[in-house]
Amino acid sequence: MSVDGNWNCTMDTPLGERKVALMLAVSGSELTGTLGDGSATTPIQDGHVEGNTASWKAKITSPVSMTLEFTVSANGNELTGSVKLGFFGNAPLRGMRT
Repeated sequence: MSVDGNWNCTMDTPLGERKVALMLAVSGSELTGTLGDGSATTPIQDGHVEGNTASWKAKITSPVSMTLEFTVSANGNELTGSVKLGFFGNAPLRGMRT
């Protein structure tokens, strides 16, 4: 199943669980959308899709300024994957379609 749609996700970061909302739109192999945490929303960048797997980047400024790098797979209404948190390493991500 496609990653296209709205997702409520949780990242297990070194600073604890972080909730994010994703709005993802697929057009061919291109992925666009936004990432929000309830206080700020940022557009995703360099989004790519291959089958049910997607990758993209998002620049954030809180709690620290960095570029997050996402790699996820959709299986029905579930989203799983990981997020590279700059020098903090990787964090698992899980989510549900809304």
